[in-house]
Amino acid sequence: MKLGAFSISLAVKDLQVSKTFYEKMGFTVFAGEMERNYLIMKNGNSLVGLFQGMFENNILTFNPGWDENAQTLEAFDDVRTIQKNLKKNGVALTSEADETTTGPASFIVMDPDGNTILIDQHV
Repeated sequence: MKLGAFSISLAVKDLQVSKTFYEKMGFTVFAGEMERNYLIMKNGNSLVGLFQGMFENNILTFNPGWDENAQTLEAFDDVRTIQKNLKKNGVALTSEADETTTGPASFIVMDPDGNTILIDQHV
């Protein structure tokens, strides 16, 4: 399965403090808006999403169809195909993408330790 770009989405207490911290580590703002309480920070191929007040725990995020620069890939596994494969392999889903649709969609699974994994397709 091709899961696409990987990032970690962090639930932060203070967006400005977190932004400053990650800038000191060499990250720059790639996307998002302070006014909307989220920023996507980038350092090379590494992506860290900073989200204030949007969710309770950190989330591992994969974006089928995108590379680490949010550019559309020519070939990728559709989110619904990934979902079907995981279900076939006995992975329980917390939420599901509508398999009768096309285009952007997402679903969520939990790993054995309770970490949330978001498979989020934007194309």
